[in-house]
Amino acid sequence: MIKDYRPYYIKKAWYRLQHLYIKHKLSPQLKHLGKNPFIVKPWHIELFGGPIHIGDNITLLGCSDKKTRLTVWSDQKNIHGITIGDHVLISPGVRISAANHISIADSCMLASHVYITDSDWHGIYDRSLPPKETSRVILEENVWVGDSAIVCKGVTIGRNSIVGAGAVVTSDIPADVMAAGNPARVIRPLDPEQKIITRKDRFSDTEAMTRLLETAEKEFLKENTFFGWIRSFFFP
Repeated sequence: MIKDYRPYYIKKAWYRLQHLYIKHKLSPQLKHLGKNPFIVKPWHIELFGGPIHIGDNITLLGCSDKKTRLTVWSDQKNIHGITIGDHVLISPGVRISAANHISIADSCMLASHVYITDSDWHGIYDRSLPPKETSRVILEENVWVGDSAIVCKGVTIGRNSIVGAGAVVTSDIPADVMAAGNPARVIRPLDPEQKIITRKDRFSDTEAMTRLLETAEKEFLKENTFFGWIRSFFFP
């Protein structure tokens, strides 16, 4: 689609439909869902098990050909499950699979097809049963994980660090560096002279941001009509 032909009131109705789905379908499956979630196409978000805790101002994106999956699968009680902080971005196709504890701090960004797990899910020699050993995964504040990267069990990625596309992270990555490769290795440090602006810095005033986006959408869609929208289905 080159242009959005929907009138503004149709788009608002679409947002309300998404909100109802989130309220009645997604939210009851979560231990906690924070304020002001921005969840796109929530019917393409799959949740299994728990607990799953999501903070404020989450951006969670679903897509028909890239299901986003948050899974907690364990036979143990009183586990931490998946904990996601405030202002986090989770792109289409991300899979987070926890047997005990995966912690993603504020302002982290996960690109499409990222996979994070705290377990190998099968033993090396006895593959008939899931292994009992797990090791928690921690992404500290403002970590950016690139497209199709894999973060394995027992890993901590330090504050502000970037993991390159396709990397396989099998050991800890320190703060303020760029890492890439299989297995992932530090490529270079971030420039300490450069100021880092996080998603929390940019989007903390969600009410003002919402008003700005609504004003922009009204202006962008003001010429659209209902019949023009219907026509676009047949003559795009």
